[in-house]
Amino acid sequence: MNQFHTLVAAASLALTTALTPLTAKAETPPDTLIQAWSIDDIISLDPAEVFEFTASEILGNSYQGLVGYDVNDVSNIFGVVAEKWDISADGKTFTFTIRPGMKFASGNPITAEDAVFSLQRAVKLDKSPAFILTQFGLSADNVEEKIRQTGDMTFEFEMDQAYAPTLVLYCLTATVGFIVDKKVAMEHEADGDFGYNWLKTNYAGSGAFSIRDWRANEVVVLERNDNYSGDKAPMARAIYRHIPEASTQRLLLEQGDIDIARNLGAEEINALSSNPDIVIESGVKGSIYYLGLSQKNEYLSKPEVREAMKYLVDYQAIADTIMKGKVQVHQAFLPKGFLGALEDTPYSLNVEKAKELLAKAGLPDGFSVTMDTRNTPEITGMAQAIQQTMAQAGIKMELIPGDGQQTLTKYRARNHDIYIGRWGPDYQDPHTNADTFARNPNNADDATSKPLAWRNAWDIPEMTKMADAAVLEADAGKRAQMYIDIQKEHQMTSPFVIMFQEIEVLGRRANVKGFVVGPSFNDNSFKAVTK
Repeated sequence: MNQFHTLVAAASLALTTALTPLTAKAETPPDTLIQAWSIDDIISLDPAEVFEFTASEILGNSYQGLVGYDVNDVSNIFGVVAEKWDISADGKTFTFTIRPGMKFASGNPITAEDAVFSLQRAVKLDKSPAFILTQFGLSADNVEEKIRQTGDMTFEFEMDQAYAPTLVLYCLTATVGFIVDKKVAMEHEADGDFGYNWLKTNYAGSGAFSIRDWRANEVVVLERNDNYSGDKAPMARAIYRHIPEASTQRLLLEQGDIDIARNLGAEEINALSSNPDIVIESGVKGSIYYLGLSQKNEYLSKPEVREAMKYLVDYQAIADTIMKGKVQVHQAFLPKGFLGALEDTPYSLNVEKAKELLAKAGLPDGFSVTMDTRNTPEITGMAQAIQQTMAQAGIKMELIPGDGQQTLTKYRARNHDIYIGRWGPDYQDPHTNADTFARNPNNADDATSKPLAWRNAWDIPEMTKMADAAVLEADAGKRAQMYIDIQKEHQMTSPFVIMFQEIEVLGRRANVKGFVVGPSFNDNSFKAVTK
């Protein structure tokens, strides 16, 4: 405990030392990776609930799923906790065999009982990511029948239809499919919650690192898991410090008080690019930035208003200045690199066109509206730029800043007007984004399925049918065209102003090797990092 508190205290002092002239550069401990990142979006550490970028990365390094894929070739799917799987003749049932000899960080062996418990638990708890599993016909009422243990190391996963096998496997790579230590979780069960209230802030996994501590908006500390079945992590511990200011991250990185800076802005990246002690790395992510327009708002529910607002964003200017090097203009819900991704970008800043559409909607003088904005520098910068261009057509937009938890909680409750968001795919199949942007099976406030279309109260029974059909198409070419057709309609009619695809950029000390920037945030890996 003394060593732990010393390390955290040292990391905390970085904010002070960064602003004080030093005669010699600092160094982080040789067995500890320290990253600076804005981590205020962490709401939970429970795999059944995690649905945010930061927590997804943390779980990707501390839990394991049944299957995984090569981050350099996502079509290469392989077993992790599962040694193998078989598919029934009718395509509706997967039989998984658990790899022998694996252990949780607790030392408990990983068995089929843990896998069944983890998947059933996620469905029964029915938190935000549960739809990734329930889309296969699973519910709290039938999950014990459909996901069933058949032996010490085998279990069956039965679905209501014969879905594309790759879709099923990709879904199981999402954090909601990560395997939880049943014994540890149930030791902390309270009132039938499957250990949920304990796991929100604690740990029961089997990954390369175990989660030691999380202090909201302050720090997350992970320690090497010596019971990990793979190669042991070279680092004894990994620390995330909540340091949202890009300029402070730059100073800390230059002085050696941190190993990796995760929220560098364009100015900081330019300044660090010529520093021989710093390496700038980047990788295209599947994440997209968008505006969600609530259809409960009397103005935003007008089709002409939705279209007008797509002409009131200066996409290229934001990409070239505020987000320089960190995004590329992209205006469809499937990111580049996914099967069937639409790469057309029909919208650009056109104030006169927007005014014509507003007049057609009966709003020639515009209207007033609010936008919930996470108070990070880049989101704030984008929001302010959008606020200015919207004002040119008479749309008076009040920005409501908040931290990640505040803005997400309000958005998930459908209590916003406009939300400026960033969405990352949960798995590497096109259905991952179609399922949330283009499906809304029940628009009622008490619906069990709550995708982004639901959050924005967009009732789309016909588009939902189109997305449902695409997920069952076995021919890849035909399936790709189905997604292109959906995206074209979505682009024109939806209450989503889709703006950019993310390029993740980080700065690291030159002696830090082995950090992997993956296509999804739970693919970002530091288990092989060395100094």
